[in-house]
Amino acid sequence: MALTGLEIYKQLPKTNCGKCGSPTCLAFAMQLAAKKASLDKCPDISSEAKAALEGASAPPIRLISIGAGENKLEVGNETVMFRHEQTFFHPCGLGVEIKDTVQGADLETKIEKINKLCFERVGQTIKVELICVRNESNDAQKFASCVEQIQAKTKLALVLASSKAEAIETALKVCASAKPLIHAADASNFEAMVKLAKEHNCALAVKGKGLDELAELTPRITAAGVEDIVLDAASADPLETVSDLVHIRRLALKKNLRSLGYPVIVFTDASDPHQEVMQAVSYISKYAGIVILTGDEPWQVLPLVTLRQNIYTDPQKPIQVEAKIYEIGKVNADSPVIVTTNFSLTYFTVEGEVEAGKIGTYVVVVNTEGQSVLTAFAADKLTAEGTAKMLNESGLAEKLNHKKVIIPGYISVMSGKLQEESGWEVLVGPREASALPAYMRNVWQS
Repeated sequence: MALTGLEIYKQLPKTNCGKCGSPTCLAFAMQLAAKKASLDKCPDISSEAKAALEGASAPPIRLISIGAGENKLEVGNETVMFRHEQTFFHPCGLGVEIKDTVQGADLETKIEKINKLCFERVGQTIKVELICVRNESNDAQKFASCVEQIQAKTKLALVLASSKAEAIETALKVCASAKPLIHAADASNFEAMVKLAKEHNCALAVKGKGLDELAELTPRITAAGVEDIVLDAASADPLETVSDLVHIRRLALKKNLRSLGYPVIVFTDASDPHQEVMQAVSYISKYAGIVILTGDEPWQVLPLVTLRQNIYTDPQKPIQVEAKIYEIGKVNADSPVIVTTNFSLTYFTVEGEVEAGKIGTYVVVVNTEGQSVLTAFAADKLTAEGTAKMLNESGLAEKLNHKKVIIPGYISVMSGKLQEESGWEVLVGPREASALPAYMRNVWQS
């Protein structure tokens, strides 16, 4: 059972030195109890106390690293069931499977296609992070050759999928430095797989028939010297898989069950590509650490990386852009000036529509603490006074032949006061950004 903050506090040195980053030992104890701090931050703790508190300081879901260098993927180390309780920190990894029976030009084409599964949304790059190489041929040399070719043409992290330890061993000879995830150890082969994982310092996926078998296998594997574990709890029924994912998360966080305190990998298995996307949506939402797809079409991947981005964004800290004057396109002295907020989704929507209109435009982005237009106006974050100040202090008037500014149609009631405060002529633009190109062509006149 998890220790309370007071029980942990009794084991601490009680010096209140602040070296751990917390102002007092009691505050540090509360952080430990909430799994928001690690025991190694306390430099003065005794070895006896450290041994007693080892379980209390360990994260409920272990942080696992896969890959090396700038494309290293970290999963796990989550501390809450629901995002509104705090936030989620380590986004679910997404990967695409390649079978080692794919050879030659077909293999090169597939690798190139996966490498291009990279998109930009609200100023952030969202992409797949993994390629899973499956030993479909059951041939160790063919498997290793496929892995070697893939590694030479991608920077993505690797998952080596084979039930045969000899195939994994052969593949590791060409890619061990990339720190791939070994998939998978089970009741029949875990000793050989543990040996390989220890030798090459790689994370090891553990597969069992149900949660009971997983809970029995992981302590045996950790006792053998491998602590970086990823669980494979997939079943033939997607609904049962989702149920197992939720149970693993709940048992790790609420019951402090160490044998299941690891991130989970799941493989989609739907033959229909649309159904595969729906499966992946369910797994990302509840609570897979890694999802491996068979499909590699951009239309399949884009909604998944977008969903993941939304889930793993802190709901209390909206994504923001810098509040300043942006020049979109080729601006000149007759270019229009429009006002919007610094909520990323709002800004990039406006930016896209302005670019589509092909009229150089100055965009005045007001600091609204990441709120959208109507929300910011209702919360008194988007005001006539603040907008007027930004317009008059920006130096825009010196670059233009006019003093006209366009505001969103949703806040038309602000036009009179903004005109009075700023001295600029205020025009009411469309409500939706999608109408901006037509507005600029048909309405705007400098």
